[in-house]
Amino acid sequence: MKLAGLKSVDGAHEESIWAAAWVPAAEHRPTALLLTGALDETVRLWAPDDLAPASAAAPSRGHALGVVSLSAHPAGALAAAVSLDSYVRVFDVDSGASVATLEAPPSEVWGVQFHPKGSALAAAGGGSGSVKLWDTEKWKPITSLAVPRPEGARPDKTGSGKFVLSVAWSPDGKLLACGSMDGTIAVYDAVRMKFLHHLEGHHMPVRSMVFSPVDPHVLFTASDDCHIHIYDAKEKSLIGAMSGHASWVLSIDVSPDGMAVATGSSDRTVRLWDINTRTSVQTMSNHNDQVWAVAFRPPGGTGVRAGRLASVSDDKSITLYDYS
Repeated sequence: MKLAGLKSVDGAHEESIWAAAWVPAAEHRPTALLLTGALDETVRLWAPDDLAPASAAAPSRGHALGVVSLSAHPAGALAAAVSLDSYVRVFDVDSGASVATLEAPPSEVWGVQFHPKGSALAAAGGGSGSVKLWDTEKWKPITSLAVPRPEGARPDKTGSGKFVLSVAWSPDGKLLACGSMDGTIAVYDAVRMKFLHHLEGHHMPVRSMVFSPVDPHVLFTASDDCHIHIYDAKEKSLIGAMSGHASWVLSIDVSPDGMAVATGSSDRTVRLWDINTRTSVQTMSNHNDQVWAVAFRPPGGTGVRAGRLASVSDDKSITLYDYS
């Protein structure tokens, strides 16, 4: 497995780019497209092979503060952007028009993820210490899942309780995980909407996580403690750990074949990891500032033969890699 740099776009946004997500191919659009979100309060759409602007429309606006997370609906027509203004904006990918604006006060939202079947949207609610869920038909709130404190946890000096940063659904939709500022990960039965247990092992914020596409119980997590952990989220066990980044690991994604993970770090690099050997097989240094998001292109679409990985950074650039 290896990455090869294909294309970089400097100045892709006017400010730091913190979010990236691929929009799957749809009936009306035969290829996946790349979405990026930045602190300039815009969301932009890019073609999958040459990073040409993919929309004739102006950059999609609608937030009062920077865009920090993006998720595309699995059907490929809609996407959700979350911002530090505590709103989640759902929009039509092709036109940029707003479809729904979801309020998530009393706190900013840091992460967002659609259910694998597209039936619900989950948002990590920052200082509210909860994960909020909406249905995607009428965009009504389903529930708010409180994140309990781990047993025996030291009292939080700030008195604010949990601060939730990241959220991920298992590919079968049965588990929901969320990562917190204190390094713990809460796991829920997403069918019954019940808290199951905490996963422990990280000691600093868990900013990004993703389930394996080939095993619905395996969860990959990235933390400011410089480590990547592999958990059996259902059985509550730490399967493995990988390290190599010199600083915070800000983002993680898993390849569609389930064989590799990619990570982005504040050490300015993107790394490719072999899941079987649990080793870093490649380090890419295309960025000159923190790498806030990495995203593998989903399978499917007309004429798609090669794998793709995208990374975005505080340096305002996007880099596209061939993954093989």
